[in-house]
Amino acid sequence: MSIFTPTNQIRLTNVAVVRMKKGGKRFEIACYKNKVMSWRSGAEKDLDEVLQTSSVFNNVSKGQVAKKDDLSKAFGTDDLTEICKEILAKGELQVSDKERQSQLETSFRDIATIVAEKCVNLETKRPYTVNLIERAMKDIHYSVKANKSTKQQALEVIRQLKDSIEIQRAHMRLRLVLPAKEGKRLKEKLKPLLKVVESEDFDDQLEMVCLVDPGCFREIDELIRCETKGKGSLEVLSLKDVEEGDERLE
Repeated sequence: MSIFTPTNQIRLTNVAVVRMKKGGKRFEIACYKNKVMSWRSGAEKDLDEVLQTSSVFNNVSKGQVAKKDDLSKAFGTDDLTEICKEILAKGELQVSDKERQSQLETSFRDIATIVAEKCVNLETKRPYTVNLIERAMKDIHYSVKANKSTKQQALEVIRQLKDSIEIQRAHMRLRLVLPAKEGKRLKEKLKPLLKVVESEDFDDQLEMVCLVDPGCFREIDELIRCETKGKGSLEVLSLKDVEEGDERLE
């Protein structure tokens, strides 16, 4: 979308409009796409990186700049920086139907990925694939909520899926046996994938018992098979339930 502002002939491209109604009037600011969410999450701190222009509009697409008097009445100030910050914080980001649909699909996939990473199939004691979780979410007609984070929604999905599939939030307790030769080097590679190392024994070979997120299981399995050329082994000992009261997803 390209927009001309007749007042100063600045050509605005790649625009994301944030709209707010206040004092019976409509106010809009022109931002760079993707930057609005970065500002709201705290990732972006520089206002100039977010705003295409510091002007406040009644209608960005028509280039209608808001009158100073209207701004003062509605916001109690004519400081454009402060007004832009308020609109950024409280306004509504305008997106096309196509963009909205794309965002919802991405969020749906992200939620399914988090669920697959944190849960196991109670029957097989193995992780679910993301595709299986997506299918299960569609079966229960789960709708993405734009005002909630994907982590919050993943917790909600886990609770709802328990009625339809064998699913449980859990850590997998694994026994890893690695040849002495590769043990030390491989341990360093595995470290980022392990939640807790419960025991470690280094004699003729390295033997570790550890807790991992289900989502890391396949990567650990592949790493051990490839790096030890089949000499290492991986065994699932048990599942350790994650307490229901733990409402955070790390």
